Amino acid sequence: MIDSQGTTDGGPHHGVGVIVVAAGGSQRMGGVDKIFAPLNGWPLVSYCLAALHHTLEVDGIVLVLSSRNIEQGRRLVQEYGWGKVLEVCEGGERRRDSVAVGLSRLPDSGWIVVHDGARPFVDAALVSRGLNEARETGAAVAGVPVSDTIKLADGERFVKETLRREGLWAIQTPQVFRRQLLAKAHDMLTGEFTDDAAMVEQVGARVRIYSGSSDNIKVTTPDDLRIAEALLDARKSPRPAHQP
Repeated sequence: MIDSQGTTDGGPHHGVGVIVVAAGGSQRMGGVDKIFAPLNGWPLVSYCLAALHHTLEVDGIVLVLSSRNIEQGRRLVQEYGWGKVLEVCEGGERRRDSVAVGLSRLPDSGWIVVHDGARPFVDAALVSRGLNEARETGAAVAGVPVSDTIKLADGERFVKETLRREGLWAIQTPQVFRRQLLAKAHDMLTGEFTDDAAMVEQVGARVRIYSGSSDNIKVTTPDDLRIAEALLDARKSPRPAHQP
């Protein structure tokens, strides 16, 4: 039974549900739907689904898609026998709406992992690190230290300030939350948020950043898709990990 902290007698990660958010409009892909865009011959979203399905700590997955992709997503899950995918459902207008839909489909999960369907290179180690870090504060997000020089500009693109790189992180997914905490943030807050971590920050939670990966890219443009193909070639892994 899940206690008030989102843990169970069965261990600290019992009841781990994953929400794969993939309901965006792909506006920067030149008319191509990035979620099912071919990456070395397989749909982009299949890479993260295969990896998450074979992550031992994951109990169930909800795939949240746009309405036009629902049937294609269900066929994909059925074809590859990903039994941990409990449901393929339609998302909302905003990213936070899609996450809320996923939350409603995972009522028995004490821990929630949110992952972007357009990040194909998630792996079990990333999920495990997130779960371990989230135990302390209830929330943890993957990230990499910023290496570029970052400048703050005004509305006319004139530099206002050059920011110190120390302490700056580029945030990725997976993002891991105690279910109770994430649900509270969604219940209390309205408006736009770029990620779920920003929401739980607003309700006073401390969010721990854990080490992500420079390979854990998000495919947003056609150039990103080419970079993903190059990464696969470098790995000598042309197909989704563990895919039959």
